[in-house]
Amino acid sequence: MILTAHQPQYLPGLRLFDKIARADMCVYLDTVPMESSGYENRNKIKTAQGWHWLTVPVKREEYQKKPILQVEIDNTTAWQRKHWMSIQNNYGKARHFIPPFAGFYRLEFEYLAELNLTMLYALCGWLGIDKKIELASQHDFVGHKSDLVLDMCKKLGASKYIFGAQGRDYAKVEDFEREGIELEFQDYQHPVYPQLHGEFLPNMSVVDLLMNCGPKSLEVILNGQR
Repeated sequence: MILTAHQPQYLPGLRLFDKIARADMCVYLDTVPMESSGYENRNKIKTAQGWHWLTVPVKREEYQKKPILQVEIDNTTAWQRKHWMSIQNNYGKARHFIPPFAGFYRLEFEYLAELNLTMLYALCGWLGIDKKIELASQHDFVGHKSDLVLDMCKKLGASKYIFGAQGRDYAKVEDFEREGIELEFQDYQHPVYPQLHGEFLPNMSVVDLLMNCGPKSLEVILNGQR
C-alpha cells in the first residue's frame, strides 16, 4: 500500500495532486501547526497582470501554535465574494470554465481545515482522482516529521511512502529501511500547459489547470513526474 500525506492547503497546486494520484491513500495532516507564510490559507491564480494571491482570512490571534483543524476563518469580511469574482474575471473566458465552482463561495465555513477538505474532495473529483483520504485527527499518530511519517506508515500498513521533495531534508531513511518501508522523494518538473494571459507561469493553483485543460488535467499533472 502506497501512502502519502500533506497538510491542508487552499486550492492546492499540481504537486500535491501528483502525490495523491500516485498513492493509494493520503493522510490529511490537520493536526500539525499552521505555518505563518504557507499555503494553508492562500494560493495563486493567473491574471492579465501576472499571478495574484487568493487569501482566506483567518483569526490571526488564535492560529499560532494551534493545529490546523482549530484555525478559524474570519468571516467578517466578504472574502468569498472577492475570491469568486477574481476567479470568474480571470477564467471566465477559459475553455473549461467551471461555473459550479461558485457553489463553494456561497457556503460559510467556520474552520479552515473543513473548507480545504471540502474543496480537496471536489477538486479530486473533477480531476478524476479517486483515492482514500484519511484525517490525521481521526487517528492517534505520534511523533514529529520523520517519526510522525513512520508512525503513520506502520499504523496504516503502508509498504511505501511518497515524500515531497523537502522530505530529503528530514527523513530518517534508515528507520524506514529497518521497517521494510520503501521511500520515494517527489521529483516534480512542473509541466507546461495552455494558459490565458500570455507567457506561461508555473506553480499556480490547480484551478488554473482545470479551467484551461479540463478533462486532460490529470494527464498534464502526471507528466510532471520524473
